[in-house]
Amino acid sequence: MKDQGIQIQPTSNPSIVKFVTDRFLTQAESFEFGNIDEAKPSPLTQQLFYLPFVKTVYISQNFVAIEKFDIVQWEDVQEEVADAISDYLESGQAVVNTDQAPKKIPVTVYAESTPNPGVMKFVANKPLVDGTFEFKNIEEAVHAPLAKELFGFPFVKEVFISSNYVSVARYNVVEWEEVIMELREFIRSYLEKGKEILSDAALAQKPETGVNGSTPSSQREYSDIDQEIMAILDEYVKPAVAGDGGHIAFDSFDPNTQTVRVILQGACSGCPSSTVTLKNGIETMLREMMQGRVNHVEAING
Repeated sequence: MKDQGIQIQPTSNPSIVKFVTDRFLTQAESFEFGNIDEAKPSPLTQQLFYLPFVKTVYISQNFVAIEKFDIVQWEDVQEEVADAISDYLESGQAVVNTDQAPKKIPVTVYAESTPNPGVMKFVANKPLVDGTFEFKNIEEAVHAPLAKELFGFPFVKEVFISSNYVSVARYNVVEWEEVIMELREFIRSYLEKGKEILSDAALAQKPETGVNGSTPSSQREYSDIDQEIMAILDEYVKPAVAGDGGHIAFDSFDPNTQTVRVILQGACSGCPSSTVTLKNGIETMLREMMQGRVNHVEAING
């Protein structure tokens, strides 16, 4: 395989595999192509459709995801696909010619309160990033241009970016009603101009916990019980937490004390109600679902 940092990642759908690269292919845009005619704006996708087993191609942020027909098994062809993508990227050609892509939908951003009174969630009508990125100060935002510009507002304390939203924590020098419209319009204008959200260098860091994160999950080994706990958090906890502008990540499990440690980020970090949520919600759920193998949950603010 050519040295383009291509990683082959299976997904929950056995027909779809993600080919992840170490560079951004798009910024705050996602594309889906169902056939070679639809793929005219993307020369890379047109080339991929010459492979007879390719059914659908998705391009977003730093990956190409491909759905195949059932005429082949991924293990028989995925290296060939990775090589084709690597060769194309090495050529330096555009992945998607955005001027030929379908007309863009106008960007809208709305503000949404969170259980943490110090954090406001700004939700866009388009995907922003794949993963979660948290920035405690402007130095940590060196590879995140959007976050870096937000820190230019003197009342911005922390920035958290995930999926299609930006959560902003404020210092108590202002009230939200004084600045919410200004922030919402700034984020909307920034996205509408197609400006960079994260730089390529951010991809070298851990997306699950942000640019300042610890050991990437891909470099850690998890026990069977670790994986059970992570699966419960992923299915039952993370969606609800994301709805409140936050994120929860598994940190560790101590089998001797039966204690799970989790990292709270975004609106969850420092939230007055987070302790109640942990004890009455997450801890109770894990106790029941892990059938006595978990007794306590402790939080670490990200």
